Amino acid sequence: MADMRETDLYPPVKAFLEGQGYEVKGDVAEADVVACRGDAPPVIVELKTSFSLALLHQAVARLSISDTVYVCVPRKPGMAFHRALKDNIALCRRLGLGVILVRLSDGHVEVPCDPGPYAPRKSAKRRDRLLREFARRDGDPSPGGSVRGGVVTAYRQDAMRVAAYLVAHGPSKGAVVAKATGVTRATRIMADDHYGWFERVQTGVYALTKKGAAASETAEIGKDAASSP
Repeated sequence: MADMRETDLYPPVKAFLEGQGYEVKGDVAEADVVACRGDAPPVIVELKTSFSLALLHQAVARLSISDTVYVCVPRKPGMAFHRALKDNIALCRRLGLGVILVRLSDGHVEVPCDPGPYAPRKSAKRRDRLLREFARRDGDPSPGGSVRGGVVTAYRQDAMRVAAYLVAHGPSKGAVVAKATGVTRATRIMADDHYGWFERVQTGVYALTKKGAAASETAEIGKDAASSP
């Protein structure tokens, strides 16, 4: 694979298209591969050793010549390639491009998607989740582009309010914390303990762990809750 070249992809792609009745020629004008069959519009294939922005730029440019444009890359082993493949195919669908994969070990060709118009289905569930998080988040605590682990979510803000209350008042019942802080899910947050901040000291009563105390000392959110009666 280290010495792989774009030309290594050409023989299996040519054989695949010829098997469907196309006449195939390489490096015609601007295109890596051109296949013609009767009066149908030409099929254009752009070859690259991996998915890249340059490959997509080239393929999109070929759409001014024909609506039937494919990108072709080798199918590589490993989870990194397989994880990226789904996203790359989705992007190609959005651009109206087809995708051809070639397994160089035996020349096997597969076509996970063909060119054509594509309108992804909207997810009402994901939209509602986004809007709920937007509405519940207090202020704008996370700059856009923050590393995932550093994003201050509405859930984390609520957990900090609960932690701040426990700092000020010590071990408390969940119902008392919920009423004082306005965090209606306070008991569930302490019971689930996603951050390792809370521990149950007796039925219905929770206290801060050392980790929770440290988090509350360094965080800005939740300070109002600490002064709650």
